[in-house]
Amino acid sequence: MIKILFICHGNICRSTMAESVMTCMAARCGRSDQFQIASAATSREEIGNPPHHGTVQKLREVGIPIIPHRAVQMTRQDYETYDYLIGMDDWNIRNMKQIAGGDPERKIKKLLEFAGKTRDIADPWYTGNFDVTYEDIVEGCEAILRQF
Repeated sequence: MIKILFICHGNICRSTMAESVMTCMAARCGRSDQFQIASAATSREEIGNPPHHGTVQKLREVGIPIIPHRAVQMTRQDYETYDYLIGMDDWNIRNMKQIAGGDPERKIKKLLEFAGKTRDIADPWYTGNFDVTYEDIVEGCEAILRQF
């Protein structure tokens, strides 16, 4: 089983969207038993809050079930628990490495790295564009499924 933790700043927009998208994709291709998928934040700002209404709206629009979730913060123990800790942007990666105390096993990656790209996934909290964020997350999750 491949254990994946998706991570963004607040754990209410991008990482929760990625958790729901990846969970749905794995189920649709009959591979749910091959993955353990969760999400977390690098900050404490949204701890306990549900997914952002824009994330919920976008997932409903495209027919992806929303994983029931309340924002949690990534911990140092998560580095030991998960095979991959997948951030959305360079700022997330920097904070994830700080929380984990480094990345000696090279488990920390940006989502679009799996698709051979270096760009960040824009935070719709600031951009307001959940469509572009969704498209980038789908691209990254499809690449993960192809790789594993």
